[in-house]
Parts: sequence; C-alpha cells; structure tokens
Amino acid sequence: MSIPFAQKAGLRLCALIFSLLIMGGLLHKAHAFASEIPSADRIRVTVVGQGPDVLFIPGLASSAHVWDVEADALKAHFRVHLVQLAGFAGTPAGANANGPILQPTVDAIDVYIHAAGLNHPAVIGHSLGGLMGLMLARQHPEDIGRLMLVDSLPWYGMIMGPNASLAAVTPIATAMRDRFLNGSQDTYAAAEPKVMARLVKSTGPAAQAAIAAASASDHGVVARAMYEDLTTDMRSELPAINTPVTMLYPWDPGTGVPQGAFDALYQGAFAPLPHKTLIRIDGAYHFIQIDQPEAFDRAVRAFLR
Repeated sequence: MSIPFAQKAGLRLCALIFSLLIMGGLLHKAHAFASEIPSADRIRVTVVGQGPDVLFIPGLASSAHVWDVEADALKAHFRVHLVQLAGFAGTPAGANANGPILQPTVDAIDVYIHAAGLNHPAVIGHSLGGLMGLMLARQHPEDIGRLMLVDSLPWYGMIMGPNASLAAVTPIATAMRDRFLNGSQDTYAAAEPKVMARLVKSTGPAAQAAIAAASASDHGVVARAMYEDLTTDMRSELPAINTPVTMLYPWDPGTGVPQGAFDALYQGAFAPLPHKTLIRIDGAYHFIQIDQPEAFDRAVRAFLR
C-alpha cells in the first residue's frame, strides 16, 4: 500500500530535523577566551566590540565561532559575547564530561550575564542554543532584553506529528544517546560529513570549518546533550515568556519537504508565545548564518533595532 504524500512529507521532515540535531560550527577565527569568569568549567566567552550587549549561543557540537562573520559585522556598534560550550568543537569537556548539560549551562550563562554586568542583552541562539535561550527567558526574564531563535523548536518531538508524546520520543532519544556513547570518537567523527550535508547547503570554507568543529566535538558530550535536547519540552512554558522573540527558520527545495510543511511546523510550534515574530529565510538549510549570511545579517540588524 502506498504512503500518502502528506505522510511521506512528514517522514522526510522528521528525518531531516533529527539529522539537524547533530550540528557543527566554525573554527575560522582564533579569539582569546575570557577565562576569568564564574562557571568557566561549563562555558567560556569571547568578547569583541563596544556598545549594547549581544550574546550568541551556538548549537549542538558547534563552535562559538559559527557567529564570527556576524560578530565582525556588529562589533563596530555592539559588544558581542560569543559563548562556547565545554566539550564542543575540540574544547575540553570540563564539567560537561559527566551528568546533565543543558540546565547547568543555562545556569552558567545566567551567572555570566550578572558577573559581566550585562544590561538586558539581546540573546541569539542557534538550535540547541535557541532552546537554552528559551529556558533562560523563562527562568531568568530579567536577564534578557530580547531573544532571537535560529532554527530552533520548543520541543523537537513535534516533528513526529501533533500526537507525539514525550513518553514515545524518550526511548528513541535513549537509543540514539546510547549508540553514540557505545561508539568511538573516530566513528562519530567519520560520520559527520554526511550529517553536515543535510545541515548546511553551502560547500565553501565556512561549511568545511563547520564539519571540522562538529568532528572535533566530544562524542560523549554530544550524545548526552542530544538526549536532553530531545527530551526537554518547553511548549507549556511558552505562554509565560514575555520576552520579545524573533524566530528565524529556513526552507529550501533541496530538503524535499514542501514549504508549507515548514511554515506549519514553526508557526504552530510558537503560536503560544505572546510576543513573537517569525521570519522564513529561503535558500538555507539548518545553518542559516552560513547559507544566507546577508539575509541573516539583515534579520539580526532589524531584530537589534
């Protein structure tokens, strides 16, 4: 019996976005990390520029330097804070070597915002970093002036359909985590080029650097962070988030998924947010900032205004 088109589109979308959970970053600029901060065993922060504060959080297995192009564009008028999560992109795992990752990292970012004296910074988070931004806005609304999410969801289980439940997704997440943990670093690194082919459309230097960063990430840290990403459900928290939120999401015909399916997924996911702006950026896969840097910069500047 043939599978209806809508169901096949949903399956393709599910496969695509589950692939998006394993993501890379850029290593193309070597800034010195600011090490004298609290919670430095979870995060390190690079600071460039002068002006109002903008804090960038990368995604799973990403380098902080995935944001370097945008940071260079902003630093003449903004003070940019680039967060690096311990264990990603070849950095030491530190406290992320064992135990929970997501909540302790959100706590560390909160500590950094207060320790650095940031005044209601704009926060921009990519994928897993966007989920952390939502958690920060919910738990510490005084920390954030405004929030931009770059291809993120309040719960990734939504891609499995409107009737998906955390109980159904958790065994899948557990199996994925355990497969990573039981494998080797070399096996994980060797798989990254194929994974990244579904995450970034570009084949230029930035994309190649993203592959290198993902491959260099500690596979055990990635496994546990991926599990937490799949099992953290923020949907019921959205109505209580009063921070203005801008959501950027991509679409490209190369995904094989109809544009309407992407629109419905993201618009439905963020419908409960009180103060939101959703913007679709065409011609991009998951890494909008790499695939469409000019469109991304325009969106960021409008967000910061």
